[in-house]
Amino acid sequence: MPGHKLAERDHGLGAVTFVDHVRSDGLIARWESRHHRKHLRARSGSTWWAPKDRGWWIAVLFAVGSALFAVGSVPGYVAGSLFFTSAAYLTYREAVDAAPGAQDDPGHRRFFVYQPRRIDWWATAVQFAGTLYFNVSTGVAVKADLTAQAAHQHVWRPDAIGSVCFLVASALAWFEVCHGWTAWRPRSWSWWITLLNLLGSIAFGVSAVAGYISPATGELRNAERANLGTLVGAICFLVGAVLLLPERTEEASGQVTASGDGSHATIGTPC
Repeated sequence: MPGHKLAERDHGLGAVTFVDHVRSDGLIARWESRHHRKHLRARSGSTWWAPKDRGWWIAVLFAVGSALFAVGSVPGYVAGSLFFTSAAYLTYREAVDAAPGAQDDPGHRRFFVYQPRRIDWWATAVQFAGTLYFNVSTGVAVKADLTAQAAHQHVWRPDAIGSVCFLVASALAWFEVCHGWTAWRPRSWSWWITLLNLLGSIAFGVSAVAGYISPATGELRNAERANLGTLVGAICFLVGAVLLLPERTEEASGQVTASGDGSHATIGTPC
């Protein structure tokens, strides 16, 4: 972005979530990492139907996966985890393609990269890893006659690790949008999406704790609470996924702040 850099924010995590620049006309323009990533490509189609747009597929795949988890059957969990993995990989690709310099050579696409200075890279990479653990957990769970030890190691343990990954990824995404750990931005689609995903991840974490499988007996600690946590988490993820659709087609807002005198007063919703 042309102009003089006025301020940037990383809040001690070492990853910049926004940068303010003074434009040549005296206006202060704000670059935000999530907004940049989500609107890097020219959008196609409408809000609700855009099969040529990667952001549309991310929303749809997450929504279908969440709906399958909400159904509450083991086969549904298997299919849901695969939809989650597909959506999470596209989200990871979205972050990789938004990296500095990635657009300089659009014919050369990197699949797996290491970019530890970017909060969106960490959020999407950790989320993708979490979905792979869910694949293992749900895939093994469909097998009959599992021993108590096998159920503990290959069903509960990867489920617990996947839940921790989701919680970490959701917390990082929340931090990226809020430019800190707390913010009140009810007019922002991104704020609602990351809040719902954080709540859903917490619910999945509660489900994992309640669903602890004893390696001695194979019994669950609290099956009702585990099922309720999965249902609540799935509903939160479902609503968050649907909201990705209007976020994809929203007009740029909050990107330009008040003018000329060096004021930081933001036009739109403050962070």
